[in-house]
Amino acid sequence: MSNQNQRFLSLDVFRGMTICFMIIVNTPGSGSTHFAPLDHAEWHGFTPTDLVFPSFLFAVGNAMSFSIDRYRQISDAAFLRKIFKRTLLIFLLGYLMYWFPFFRLDAAGHIISAPIKDTRIMGVLQRIALCYGFAALLIHYLSARAVAVVNVLCLVGYWVLLLIFGDAQQPYSLLGNAGLYLDKFLFGNNHLYNGEGIPFDPEGLLSTIPAIVNVVIGYYAGKFIQQKGKGFETIARLMLVGSLFIFIAIWWNMVFPINKKLWTSPFVLLTTGLDLMILSALIYIIEIKNWTTFNWTNFFVILGKNPLFIYLLSELLLTIIVMVRVQPRISFYNWINKVFFQVIAPGALGSFLFAISYMLLCWMIGWWLNKRKIYIRV
Repeated sequence: MSNQNQRFLSLDVFRGMTICFMIIVNTPGSGSTHFAPLDHAEWHGFTPTDLVFPSFLFAVGNAMSFSIDRYRQISDAAFLRKIFKRTLLIFLLGYLMYWFPFFRLDAAGHIISAPIKDTRIMGVLQRIALCYGFAALLIHYLSARAVAVVNVLCLVGYWVLLLIFGDAQQPYSLLGNAGLYLDKFLFGNNHLYNGEGIPFDPEGLLSTIPAIVNVVIGYYAGKFIQQKGKGFETIARLMLVGSLFIFIAIWWNMVFPINKKLWTSPFVLLTTGLDLMILSALIYIIEIKNWTTFNWTNFFVILGKNPLFIYLLSELLLTIIVMVRVQPRISFYNWINKVFFQVIAPGALGSFLFAISYMLLCWMIGWWLNKRKIYIRV
């Protein structure tokens, strides 16, 4: 491996770890109960699972720190074409992912139509696309100081919007938040996520504003590591900033709750603070101490080399597994959990083993692509 690759191996491992845990979190097996650490906070609060998606955005910013400077050598028109094309493509892939396979099965296993009028518009990839696009524009056209000011305005401004346009008594509630009002007005109930029991999208349009900050901070963390190298000074500064973010988040939480589904501003600071701490630990373990026995880092690097593709594949493959019927009313997903995973480890542990096994299946596909040097860029 070249010196350049060795120098930033920690960033590659961070990206791969994010994909790894994102797949595990998104694919719990069916059992009597889910493995508790894989559950998100019900509303206010924070669990380790809530860190996964923000870390994905943070990793997107890390990757931008290696690529966006090259765009400064091209014309504004060419830059805008690249950014808008990639933003639109990722957004469209996310939209088609939720529509896939463009039909549905009813309770009896009969094929029914899946009209576009009922397809979710916002979502994980859509948020990644919008955050990437806006962050790229900010970083390209504004100074670092101006970007910092915009970030503060995004976090404080989002808080103010929730207070002004949300329910006067419960602006941070599921039914009373301004993000829900905006999404219903723009998209209608049929285009929203229904996982909360009502039409409500945790990746809605308004809450995308503070999520842009996750990408921006990831970008500047990546730039700082490139400029300062892999020494103790780098680790100390990253940990100092991370600790400051966490302190502010905990303080702010007293008046503005930490909430992943609303993507509140304290949630942004808490997750970016934790990401900076984790990245610092990885730099120490991998770059300074060189604790890479058995080449364990390669496991995560393989996932990090095709991150968006492997994530998209994991979601589409799960959809297929859920829709394939072993019996008219039993999907292959429920069947394999019932006859195998829940037999060898009943309850939450069996659910967790399925999630691990599914992640390893996706990893094997990533390994095959990496072995043949196939890297699918979006």
